[in-house]
Amino acid sequence: MSFPTSVTGHPIVQEAVHRLDDLGDPRFGQTLTRCLNDTLARTIRPMPDGTAFVVTGDIPAMWLRDSSTQMMPYLALLKDDAALQDLLLAVLRRQFRQIAHDPYANAFNAEPSGRAHDPEDLCGDPWVWEEKYEVDSLAFPLLLAHRFWAVTGRTDHVPGMLTTARTVISVWRTEQDHERLSAYRFRRENGPPSDTLPNAGRGTPVARTGMTWSGFRPSDDACAFGYNIPANLCAAAALDGTAELARHAQDAELAEDAARLAAELRAATGRHGTVRHPDLGPIYAYEVDGNGNAALMDDANMPGLLSLPLVANIPTTDPVYLATRRFVLSPRNPTWNRGTAAEGIGSPHTSEGHIWPIAIAVQGLTSNDTGERMRALTTLLSTDAGTGQMHESFHKDDPRRFTRPWFSWANAMYAELALDTVGLGTRPLWQKGA
Repeated sequence: MSFPTSVTGHPIVQEAVHRLDDLGDPRFGQTLTRCLNDTLARTIRPMPDGTAFVVTGDIPAMWLRDSSTQMMPYLALLKDDAALQDLLLAVLRRQFRQIAHDPYANAFNAEPSGRAHDPEDLCGDPWVWEEKYEVDSLAFPLLLAHRFWAVTGRTDHVPGMLTTARTVISVWRTEQDHERLSAYRFRRENGPPSDTLPNAGRGTPVARTGMTWSGFRPSDDACAFGYNIPANLCAAAALDGTAELARHAQDAELAEDAARLAAELRAATGRHGTVRHPDLGPIYAYEVDGNGNAALMDDANMPGLLSLPLVANIPTTDPVYLATRRFVLSPRNPTWNRGTAAEGIGSPHTSEGHIWPIAIAVQGLTSNDTGERMRALTTLLSTDAGTGQMHESFHKDDPRRFTRPWFSWANAMYAELALDTVGLGTRPLWQKGA
C-alpha cells in the first residue's frame, strides 16, 4: 500500500498559499507547503498490515500523541480526497493496535526490534520504545478519530475506535485510584530525575480526587503531583467524542460510560484543579496531588493550559481560561521567556531560556485577536534559523541555538496556524462552544 507524499497541487493547499501570499510574505505559503509535504514524504511508513507507522521526526519511534497531532492539519484537506482519508485511517488503525498491545506505553517501534529509549527500563517488550504512562497518549487518538468522523462522515474506523475506547476507559478508571488499584511502575536508572518516577516507580503520593492519574507529562517528563489538569480536561473532551460516536453506533452502554467518566473528570478538575491567584482570581493549576500541593506553571507541549480550547472543548471566552491565559503568557509562569528574538512558553524538558514553536502556534490558534495570530505566524518564520522547518525549541535571544532539527509535530502546528489564519482550518467542523 502506498500513501500520498505531496499535497503541493491540492486545491485547498493552493488556495491557502494564495491567501497567505496576500499577507505580504511568500514564505508563509512556502513554509506551509514544505511542512505538509515533509510529514507525508519523510515520516510515514506503510506497513504490510495496511496500517501506517509515523515517526516523530529525528527519533525512529511512533508516539501516540505526536502521530495524532502530525495528522491534524490534514483534516482540512480531506474533503473529496480519498487517498488522504485512507492515510489517516491507516494511522488510526496503527494507534488502535498499539493501545491494545500496551495502553501504558507512549511510544512504539515499527517491529518487535527490541529497540528502546533505554534498554534498562522495567518494560522489556520489544514492541515498546518507551512505557511512560501519559493520559494524553490515550486521549489524542480518540480525539483524532472523532474529528476524522466529524469532517468526513466515514465510519470505517468506528468499531476499532469503540473497542479502543473501552480499553482507555478501563485504564483511566483504574488510575482514578492509582495508589490502591494500579500495578503500573516506571523506573529509569540512567538519566535525570525527570526521567523516572520516585517511590519505587509509583510516583509521588496522591489522594483520590476523581481525576485520573498520570505518571508523565506531555513533555515526557515525570509529573510532580500526579494529576495533570490539562491532560484530565483533554481526556474529558476525548470521552465527549467517544460518547457521540458510540450513540451514532447505537452503543448506549459505552456512550453512557464515556459521558459519565467525562463528567467525573470535569467535576474533579473544578474541585481540585483550580486555585485562586492573588491578582488574577481563579485559574487552572498545571498539576495537583489532592493533598494540597499544586504546580502553577504551563508547559509548551500539548495538552497544556494554553491549548485547552484546542484539546478540551473549553471556549476561548471562558473566564477561568482567560485568567489562566494571562498567567501563562507572563513572567508569573516560570516557563515563560522573553528575549530579543521572541517571547513565549518553554518547557523544563529543554534548557532554560528556550521557547517552543509549538507554544507560539498554540498562542495564535487560541487567540481571538487577528493581530496576535499574525504575530505568531511571523514569529515562527523569523525564528526558524533559515532552515524552513520548525524546531523543538530555540533560544529566546538567538534562534540559531535550537533543539531537534527535525520535529514533525512543530511543523504540523505551523501548518494548523497557517491554515486557520486564512480561514481554511477545520476547527469550526469539530469544535463546539469555542
